[in-house]
Amino acid sequence: MTNRRTFITAATATLLTGATMSEATADTPASNTLKMTLKYGEVTITLRPDLAPLAAERLRVLTAQGFYDGCKFFRVIAGFMAQTGDPTNTGTGGSSLPNLPAEFTNDASFLTGTVGMARTQDPNSANSQFFICFDPCSWLDGQYTIVGQVTAGMDAVQQIKKGSGSGGVVQDPDSIIKMVVA
Repeated sequence: MTNRRTFITAATATLLTGATMSEATADTPASNTLKMTLKYGEVTITLRPDLAPLAAERLRVLTAQGFYDGCKFFRVIAGFMAQTGDPTNTGTGGSSLPNLPAEFTNDASFLTGTVGMARTQDPNSANSQFFICFDPCSWLDGQYTIVGQVTAGMDAVQQIKKGSGSGGVVQDPDSIIKMVVA
């Protein structure tokens, strides 16, 4: 009788919270997969909480809130990277959440498709902006937080409109159509 009462209580709580029975009884880890839709196709990003747990959680939370939907790739430098995540599209904006401490590592390198957290000269200033490397960028190793890796759709990333000059400022930039936690 006690087991039946426990099951009924758990089932009732599950129905009231809108969770499934497996969600209510299993300790399910957060998804480390993001799907980003660009006009060129879908991009899959695998987050790396093993390297940067705070930054991975930040991208997951902001993505779930729809923060990145419509964000423009305001700084794109051919052969280097595409930067987004600033709702003001100026390179100085971010979320209302506090900045993150640096999570630099020597256990991974910036390769083609590596997703890194953008920051100011202050190493502890990453917030919402991130960039995706077009090519290997080993000079960034140990100086920027590696938060993820493009695991599918790098061809779509390579097509993002590039900026002119060394600053990579883009006129009429491409944007993220939709970004979701998968």
